[in-house]
Amino acid sequence: MLKAPELLLPAGSLDKMHAAFDFGADAVYAGQPRYSLRVRNNDFSTLPTLQQGIEGAHARGKQFFVASNIFAHNAKLKTYLRDMEPVIAMRPDALIMADPGLIMMVRDKWPEVPIHLSVQANAVNWADVKFWHRMGLTRVILSRELSLDEIEEIRQQCPEMELEVFVHGALCIAYSGRCLLSGYFNHRDPNQGTCTNSCRWDYKVQHAAEDATGDFAQVIPLQFQQALQEAEQRPFSSLHQQPRHPLADKAYLIEEAERPGQLMPIMEDEHGTYIMNSKDLRAVEHIERLVKIGVDSLKVEGRTKSLYYAARTAQVYRRAIDDAVAGRPFNIDLLGQLQGLANRGYTDGFYQRHHTQTYQNYMRGASEANRSQYIGDVLSVQDGWARVEVKNRFSVGDRLEVIHPQGNRDIELTRMLSDDGAEISVAPGSGHFVRIALDASLDRALLARYL
Repeated sequence: MLKAPELLLPAGSLDKMHAAFDFGADAVYAGQPRYSLRVRNNDFSTLPTLQQGIEGAHARGKQFFVASNIFAHNAKLKTYLRDMEPVIAMRPDALIMADPGLIMMVRDKWPEVPIHLSVQANAVNWADVKFWHRMGLTRVILSRELSLDEIEEIRQQCPEMELEVFVHGALCIAYSGRCLLSGYFNHRDPNQGTCTNSCRWDYKVQHAAEDATGDFAQVIPLQFQQALQEAEQRPFSSLHQQPRHPLADKAYLIEEAERPGQLMPIMEDEHGTYIMNSKDLRAVEHIERLVKIGVDSLKVEGRTKSLYYAARTAQVYRRAIDDAVAGRPFNIDLLGQLQGLANRGYTDGFYQRHHTQTYQNYMRGASEANRSQYIGDVLSVQDGWARVEVKNRFSVGDRLEVIHPQGNRDIELTRMLSDDGAEISVAPGSGHFVRIALDASLDRALLARYL
């Protein structure tokens, strides 16, 4: 019998935590106040909510892991143990940590507390895993930059250590999340929990000469003038021996859509340029292999995503795990269900280095079948009518998917009422409330529209 790995979901709020559990998650993780990389947009950034989350998870027989994974500067060392006292008292099931110094401090003061090594620590080989086992850690979250074969070798070499890997969610363009873009652009340090996802901004590239008209000071913020001048003077010819395009040695500027007029220099060296936006990770098609390898935990990223995201990813990956453990073949319909989530295009990351053309066609075709869009939340059901909070536009005649922990079902929408009972044919979009016919057993369901 194959062992079912733990399904681990992000918890950005209590509602998302319960949705993850309702749809099949075994555990959740959330950021701890001040000392995690999950400070922004995180309801668990206050101690009372964090305690509610831990107690709520334990009441359901689930686990709750607390991320305390910054690389601390000296100032935070002075307050760390004091601030951790109330968190430890809440009895989280493990701390997720990266900084060796902070790990040492926790091990010395609370040797009984399980510690999971954060992906930020970049564990990429079996010797690394053995080292952390000797330090008393109970789990290593492996780097995202590993292939399936490399994970399997680590599993074989380190049978004594729990292994966790990411299977879904945003990918950072920097190595395992060690990025400096946000700090450079707007002084929000990603490695201290305040990343503003600068890699995902909407940029336009401009050549300096076309917009500056010879006077850089008029169009470029003062703090970037020196960087631009250095870029213009840089001896590219010493870096590149091959012939270069005439425009390659010019300085270029980027402008983000929400910051008009703030032109920032973008520079290229012998390795290339790194301001780019990664596709999102989707590895549901590799769950069977990961289960057979013996990975202990499969992790989804996305604490700031919607309630629908938490429910849908938990449900899909739960099915993939259950199918793999039972020996059932992979259900390609799961790819299409994930396609309906907001995403930047999907990749399976580093898990598989090369895809055959047949495999690529198979993946694309499955993703395009049964595509759907999140359209609303069922708030209550009374006398056969469900009150729905609308998230995206839908109409009478649409085919809907009702997503519920007790099972999904498809319905044809034949009738719809406004919130005050008038017959309508269109739910315009976010901010509106409508009523549709629905069975009472589907209370608190989520709705999606097939495209």
